[in-house]
Amino acid sequence: MDDADLPPEWAVHTARAYTPADHEREHQYRLYDHVSKDLRLKVAPASLDDSDQPGYALTVTSYPELECSERQRVRTVLTFDRCDELARRFMLLFSARYDGAGSLEAAREYAAVRTRSHR
Repeated sequence: MDDADLPPEWAVHTARAYTPADHEREHQYRLYDHVSKDLRLKVAPASLDDSDQPGYALTVTSYPELECSERQRVRTVLTFDRCDELARRFMLLFSARYDGAGSLEAAREYAAVRTRSHR
């Protein structure tokens, strides 16, 4: 998917492709920031979070880079493309519910629940 397809409230913070020393296949990760800077999505190999689970994990962090930050794994799937697709679904759902700082937690939970159950 093209980054131009992102909802207007979201931007790519970091995008990287790399080949781990102990693998032959290329891996990718991507971080997305909400315009408020209060929420960040990460699409990355599940193994980066000390998980033995294969595939890619979608993780959301509230108030990134602050001491009070809170991280939640939303879902793990097999491919980067599928995980990135779920991240974009999360973005749309979050943006539809978000109405400023007071609603951040509720909007995050709303998007997480619906992204977890999406097939």
